[in-house]
Amino acid sequence: MIASPIRYKRHRFPAELVAHAVWLYVRFPLSLRLVEEMRLERGIVVSYETMRWATKFGPAIACNLRRRATRPGDVWHLDVVRIVIRGVVQWLWRAVNQHGFVLDEIPQQKRNTRAATTLLVRLRKRQGWTSCRIVTDTLASYGAAKRNAALGAAPCSRQRPCLRQSQSRVCDRLSRR
Repeated sequence: MIASPIRYKRHRFPAELVAHAVWLYVRFPLSLRLVEEMRLERGIVVSYETMRWATKFGPAIACNLRRRATRPGDVWHLDVVRIVIRGVVQWLWRAVNQHGFVLDEIPQQKRNTRAATTLLVRLRKRQGWTSCRIVTDTLASYGAAKRNAALGAAPCSRQRPCLRQSQSRVCDRLSRR
């Protein structure tokens, strides 16, 4: 399906300016007033009220950004880690792709099939597609969660923790220091 180009007719400012301002608003967590200030620094006087272009053109530009975004790797590594938050033991369910990029993290009270299903369903919603292969540890909840979530990927269990997840944890620890 080919998307029709965005039309900026009957607007006071050039199409490039409108598109760039809306892109800033959609791509980064900026308010309309911050985008207005950024435009002002470049010598373009646009009020934040005029920046309502974001409501008109924002969904189309966001759709274009999502379409152009590269897919994370087609191999997902799932992991569960025991953590303590404010004295309460919780389980951190994580999904990491083959390149070490953390796709999703969910702290849960329990380590069961329901928690694993929650991770897989949320992961599928956020990514918009299902991985070709899912690598897990030997926890039996993953197989049941895969059946509950009706994923098409075949789980591959390992006896020892994945190297990708271990490397990702080291990077997380270093970045928090």
